[in-house]
Amino acid sequence: MTLKPFMMAGTPDDDGDAALAVATKPKTKRPPMYKVLLLNDDFTPMEFVVMVLERFFGMDHAQAFEVMLTVHKKGVAVVGVFSHEIAETKVTQVMQAARDHQHPLQCTMEKE
Repeated sequence: MTLKPFMMAGTPDDDGDAALAVATKPKTKRPPMYKVLLLNDDFTPMEFVVMVLERFFGMDHAQAFEVMLTVHKKGVAVVGVFSHEIAETKVTQVMQAARDHQHPLQCTMEKE
């Protein structure tokens, strides 16, 4: 269905032209994005953190190693930015893997 402009009932404007009402499309809003954060602890082996970054965030070994060092030195690092559902899934996967391997690694998410 195509919407066409239509003449509005009423008086002409200053130029003598009748005012037109034009149909507009509703603007869609992008969903909010969420940062997934990996938190440092003194017990989780660095190799495990690298494995988590490779497995759940698709990083190659060199990239995962660099991010792991950032987490180690700064205490926290953003490991990805996703929609709410995907971020929630990533956090759950990381936390489950840490639990399964009996590591205290923490992963969280926050609105961007």
